[in-house]
Formats: sequence, structure tokens, C-alpha cells
Amino acid sequence: MQKACISGIGGYLPLLRLDRKTAARNYAWSGLAMPRKGTRAVADWDEDPVTMAAESARALVATAPAALRFASTSAYFSDRSQAGIVLDYLALPRSVRTTDAANARRAGTSALLDSLLGGADELVTAAEKRVTQAGSAAQLAYGDGAAAVRTGAEGAARLIGHASISHDLVDRYVSRDQPYPYVYEERFIRDIAVAEMFIPAIRAACEAAGIEGSAIAQAACAEPAGGCWRAAAKKLGIAAPNHCERLSDEAGDLGAAHALYGLGLAFAEAKPGDIVLLAGFGSGVDVLLFEVTGAVPGAAAMAAGLAEGRLLGDFLRFLNLSGSVDLDWGMRAEFGLKAQASMMERVGRDITGFIGGRDSHGNVQFPKSAIPVNPAASGPETYEDVRLAEDQARIVSVTADRLTYHPDPPLDYGLVQFDNGARLLMEMVNRPDNGFAVGDRVMMRPRIKSQNRALGFRTYFWKAAPLSRPLLGDN
Repeated sequence: MQKACISGIGGYLPLLRLDRKTAARNYAWSGLAMPRKGTRAVADWDEDPVTMAAESARALVATAPAALRFASTSAYFSDRSQAGIVLDYLALPRSVRTTDAANARRAGTSALLDSLLGGADELVTAAEKRVTQAGSAAQLAYGDGAAAVRTGAEGAARLIGHASISHDLVDRYVSRDQPYPYVYEERFIRDIAVAEMFIPAIRAACEAAGIEGSAIAQAACAEPAGGCWRAAAKKLGIAAPNHCERLSDEAGDLGAAHALYGLGLAFAEAKPGDIVLLAGFGSGVDVLLFEVTGAVPGAAAMAAGLAEGRLLGDFLRFLNLSGSVDLDWGMRAEFGLKAQASMMERVGRDITGFIGGRDSHGNVQFPKSAIPVNPAASGPETYEDVRLAEDQARIVSVTADRLTYHPDPPLDYGLVQFDNGARLLMEMVNRPDNGFAVGDRVMMRPRIKSQNRALGFRTYFWKAAPLSRPLLGDN
């Protein structure tokens, strides 16, 4: 087998977490059976698979990859490449080849396997923000989040075996006429998935790697129903813990990103010499086996990110953020703009990539203008590109606006002063418990800038957020 490795891994989970036990109490009157264990990661109104994929990958692009792959079953656009938007978010060259994968929850592992088998230096991203119906078990079982993997010929985790099985088991589905997940009976799903997919695929991957199942030390297996991993592992003599179970408990089922985020958790626990199993499920299975030779960059940060968050105590706010209710926000919410394609062609890459300019006097500004804002400028100038997305800034002024329409009030905005001298008006997100204050240090996070629901379009930019996030236990 051609040498194929993972050189780095990254993940992102939204700040907000919903306590399932507390949420389930809101359905007690109905008698509906709802998940009650752990928490669910909840994306903010201005987060979607594109923004979360970009967030998960931003630490993996010190150099440009040969290709960027994006996988999701809940991407907003169906005829627009989300991988291309992520590319611009990361300010990567447009010569980087991009591909989008969808229509199966194992799209993330399939994209990773294709990347590894190609042997090239590539970036694989996967993200989900799936819409669920109020009252369904999926509403509390699912979670929002993303993961990214950098592949290449060198790295701390080497692919030693793999196997895939395509099987059109309809355990659940979403369609144009059925926008919410329709789920079939769990015992039926478990029996077929274990006997017809997981066991033969894992056995075949082990044979390809020349190992016994007992050699597997860590696992990241995305399950269509609880108990699949334990049943398959018992049959194959595998004692490895499944880190996707912990992820499901603490953040929820992340769909196409679930197995990849679980892989990061497995790498964080693995020691040199350990064999790590990755299994993605959805219309079949992909099983990949890795030999760990050292610490995988980014894995420890993914484990730390799982412990971060702020509990979301208002169930109606959760329903609003997750799209389960459509509130009447009044006439202030009737304002909507559609970005013009010509404008996006001119400055869209600078906006999405957050690229400002440095003039001949050394002053940095965003956006660029024909004549620099520097009073010493005497005419048009050519700027040196300066990417602001990875720079920190300080809040100079702040307003918490409850009069202007905002999908999740209040609207926090103000002037921020970057360390390189740039200053601009920005929205602020991940509001601390005591609000934002002048002098606070902030970092930039990719977010939706605006969305026009009537025309089905959204634009992207960056917003200022606190440098650190609280631990769940600190709430």
C-alpha cells in the first residue's frame, strides 16, 4: 500500500450546549420518549456547515494543500460549492482543487479514505447543522459541529488497512418531501448493521492490515443505533473504547463529522504503537485502521474543546436557534438584501478571507479603498495584502442593541482595534455572561453575515469573539 498518513486533525463545536435532561422536561406533558443523558451542541443562528468547517480547519493550513474536500448532509446550498466558500474563508489559492460530498453520513470518512488512497497532501472537512422536527428524538440526540483532517505522505498516524461496504440500509432518510429525518426501528437497524456491515468490514480491514481485532487499542465508530459497536466488538474480540459514544453523550451525533471528531478524541488517548479504528456509517460503512507513531497535532485541542461550552437554559431560545419555531419578529425583520454577484466577484474573496491592505505608509485598513484612508495619502495606491482573520484585536466601543432586529438578541457591535493598526466596526458573538466591555481582547470567528430567506441566499464574513471559552462546569 502506498504510504498514506494523517499529519494533523482539527475540530469545532459551538459554544452553546443544551442539557438534554432539562430539555426533556419540556416534553414531559406529551409522554414522548426523549434522550435525557448528557448535552447537545447547539450552533448559533449565524453558524452553518460552511462556517464550522472553516473553523475546524483553520489550524491546518499553514501551507496550501493540493485539494480541499467538504462533506455534509445539511449544507445550505444545493447548487453552489460549499468547498469553494471554505477555500475562500481559509484564504487558500484558487488553484487548490475543491470537491463536495453529500447524501450519506459516511461522506466524511469516504472523503478521507479517497484522500489517503490518492496519496496527496489534502484537507478533508466535514460539518453538520441538521434540521429536526420538534418532539423527535433526533432533536435532542443530534448535535452541531465539524471536523477536519490533513493528509499526506508523512504524519503521526499511518493508514495500515481499510475496507468499505456499500449497503442501502434505510435506517433513516431525509428527502425533498420529508425534510426531517424519518427513522426506522432500532433493533432492526442494529441487527442488520452489525451482521451485514460492521463485522465483515472490520474483519476485512484487519486482514488487510495483517492484525487481529484484539490489537485495536482505540476506536471511533459512528453508530446508527446504540449498541452496534459493543455487539461488533464482542464478536471480533475487540476491547477498545468507542470515543464516538462519549461524543454523542457530550455534544450529540454530528452526522458526517461524527466519526472524524471521534477520531480526534481517539488520537488524543492513543500512545505510539497503538492501532486506532475509524468507522463511518451511512448507506454502508467505511473502516480505516491507523498505526499511531506519535502525538497527532490538533487531537488534544479537540478533546479540550469537548469540555468547553455554555449551558443554554432557555428551551424556547434553543427552538429558535435550531429552526424548530418561526417567531414573528415584526416589521423590523422584514428588511432583506441579496448580495449582488458582481460585487461578490470584485471583493468577495477579500470579504470572506478577511483580507485587508497595508498602504505605502504602513497603515493597515479594511476594506481596501482606491485611496487609502491615511490622511497622508495623495492618491490611489497598490496595497500589500494583510489577512486579519488570524489577528487579535481590542474592543474600543461597544453597543448592545435591542431595538434593531436580530435573530438572537441583543445585537452586540462596536469598533475593534487590531494589533496591526486596523480599526473597523464589527459584530460580536459568544457574548460573555456579563456582556462585552471596552478593552476586552477578541479573536475573529467565521460567521454568516446576512441571510435572505425569501431568496434563499446568505453571505459570509467574520465576527469578533472572546479569546477563551468557559468550561461547561463553570456555568
